[in-house]
Amino acid sequence: KMGNAESSTYHNHLSRFLPEEQTDIDGVFDTLSGSRGTAGAKNGKAVKKTVSLTALQARKSIIYEALPEQMTVQLYNGMKSIDLSGKSSGPREQIAKEQFVIFMSNLLKGNADEKITIIMRMISKAEGPVKGKQIQEFTEHLIMSLVHVLNYRKELKGWNLENTRDYASGVKALASQLLSELKLADGKKPVGHQLLEATFDQNVIEDWVYRVPQISAFLSVVIRQGFQVLHSTPDQATDIVNLIPGCKGIKGRGLTSLFDIPSIIYINSHLPTELQHKWQLLFSSRVHGESFSQLCGHIVNKGSCIIILKDLDGFIFGGFASQSWEVLFLFAGDNKCFLFSVFPSLAVYTCTGYNDHYMYLNHGQQTMPNGLGMGGQHDYFGLWIDSDYGKGHSKAKPRCTTYNSPQLSAKEHFTLDAMEVWAVGDIPESAVLKSKSILDVDPEAQALLEMTGKTRQSEGLREPVEDDDDDN
Repeated sequence: KMGNAESSTYHNHLSRFLPEEQTDIDGVFDTLSGSRGTAGAKNGKAVKKTVSLTALQARKSIIYEALPEQMTVQLYNGMKSIDLSGKSSGPREQIAKEQFVIFMSNLLKGNADEKITIIMRMISKAEGPVKGKQIQEFTEHLIMSLVHVLNYRKELKGWNLENTRDYASGVKALASQLLSELKLADGKKPVGHQLLEATFDQNVIEDWVYRVPQISAFLSVVIRQGFQVLHSTPDQATDIVNLIPGCKGIKGRGLTSLFDIPSIIYINSHLPTELQHKWQLLFSSRVHGESFSQLCGHIVNKGSCIIILKDLDGFIFGGFASQSWEVLFLFAGDNKCFLFSVFPSLAVYTCTGYNDHYMYLNHGQQTMPNGLGMGGQHDYFGLWIDSDYGKGHSKAKPRCTTYNSPQLSAKEHFTLDAMEVWAVGDIPESAVLKSKSILDVDPEAQALLEMTGKTRQSEGLREPVEDDDDDN
């Protein structure tokens, strides 16, 4: 017999899992509790096993290196908060199997109402309202744990901590962005010191978790990947596919992207779903040179793109172009386009509907401004890169009419430090064929160059060959 685990509550939660998922959870609990029984065993001894915080933190634990210590403690507090309706669950500081299963059920299969009590205890061990500062610390720990566990489990899909910006500032920026959705009981959104000192009750936190789906999504991935539970079931695949895109074109170049992992996750979540699976580097000023002609040559007719740039003051910002860039003297694109900021703050600015000045690219047409722009109007763009490469502007008094974005650069007229363009989704097949070097189809021309001692100038600009399933 199952003792305490015979409760209807336990069976209701257990029934949410498929048979193979139940076996998976049983196996993880048995491993953590040191049980010698087989995974999925339903005998009394297996059920009465318990898990302590010490066991979770032990060097041999499956989560020892996968999750930061602070997140391990928070998950333990969440499990311990499960009320077994007065039934004895073993020693006071131990986690019973029933608590473990209900914890997994609520956070992986539950609704906002079911998740909120556990999240409240993860934020603070004490019952009652919590301070904004505690919510901030929890959110930062959650994002940090997400990056850590994806890196540890080799699930960053071609990205890594070496080819992206240091993620510490990205963690704080993304946490700040998610916390900006916190509302006080009167509906106002506190900011800065007011937010940190404000007090929030369970109803407010529940509303926040409901409106900010990243909290539940991040927590789900941290649990699945951290405990390696339910990670092999079909619905898990969508968790990470939609979370972080595969990365192409950066491997072997010794390049550090202007993006960090948290900003990649956040910007990717704002792309159309069909474009979220892959990003491919088309242009980097540090690889292809500081030339507007090179920029145009690498991004025209390549499908939807993300442009990101850094000014000399260290501000990082950019825009998403929903359609292929084409050299025209007209505005193009549609209302899926947006502008964004990565540093010093992380934010996305979507279309207002005020006008259709989504994207603009002109080169060599002297009757119209020459350069690349998004939003606003001629000589007054939300984002502008001049054809005289290196110069740009971001004008907003007080906001860009097309995207409602503020001034994205440190100064209204800025000097460019670095720039990248990433194709998102699948590059049109026609563009892939056009990108091949003439020397690839004319070996005689290649041989002639080598005989005269000249190098192939296009060699350094060629896209590196990567495996289809490029990973860490």
